[in-house]
Amino acid sequence: MTLLDGADTPPDGEGSVQVALDPQDEIKGAKVFAVYGKGGIGKSTTSSNLSAAFSKLGHRVLQIGCDPKHDSTFTLTKKMMPTVIDVLEEVDFHSEELRVEDFMFEGYNGVMCVEAGGPPAGTGCGGYVVGQTVKLLKQHHLLEDTDIVIFDVLGDVVCGGFAAPLQHADNAIVVAANDFDSIFAMNRIVAAINAKAKNYNVKLAGVVANRSAETDEIDRFANATGMKRLAHFKDLDAIRRSRLKKCTLFEMDDTPEVEAARAEYINLAKTLLEGCDPPTATPMKDRDIFDFLGFE
Repeated sequence: MTLLDGADTPPDGEGSVQVALDPQDEIKGAKVFAVYGKGGIGKSTTSSNLSAAFSKLGHRVLQIGCDPKHDSTFTLTKKMMPTVIDVLEEVDFHSEELRVEDFMFEGYNGVMCVEAGGPPAGTGCGGYVVGQTVKLLKQHHLLEDTDIVIFDVLGDVVCGGFAAPLQHADNAIVVAANDFDSIFAMNRIVAAINAKAKNYNVKLAGVVANRSAETDEIDRFANATGMKRLAHFKDLDAIRRSRLKKCTLFEMDDTPEVEAARAEYINLAKTLLEGCDPPTATPMKDRDIFDFLGFE
């Protein structure tokens, strides 16, 4: 990863100084998805269950958690894994000394799991962490036998560093609830995706409605901005309990609600595999969305 200096590649946004992708770090062969959304909205739950759904369809899946909490994959692996940054620090950043089993772990139904981690608080750049993780995976030839890569990205951050997964992704997915805060965050994330799309191949896939009985506000926003709703997951207690049990929804007891949610994840995976036509979404200005979502 390098910093754009404006000499060779135009910046992603006016006045921006962005972390740029080294062409040698490009992920080739696999379909790559980046999952974004407001903090606490259920990105990791969505990512892990989507990874499980892809694996159920017979695909070789790699999930990469991009959050210093490194809790993206624990429902797949049943444990908190060491991060790439942790294990690199142990060998003084001599990556050639690492073994695959030091940083990659097999989870539910063969899903491979990596936790990128993050720099110490207040220091470093999340883009550097993502870049080092991809370099390490390529160095060990771990992307050559992978069909699907899912980046589960830290919420609420749309700076150059944490937008770095968008440089690798084919499609970006936004997870949102049917409320003001998560739709407001989604609007800003869509702007970040559009900015990255100027220089990279990433396209917005659409929004996954999560933890919501209804989708009226999400749909109203989607219609106004040109977005597409890809799936809807209600606020099920079984999903909350699956996190407590450290497992995916596919391992929970069969109930009509659980089976319906599993089917929705399978349908979402199929939709993404089929390559849905990317919407041309135009985000609102902050004040405009405030007025749009407010009511008397």
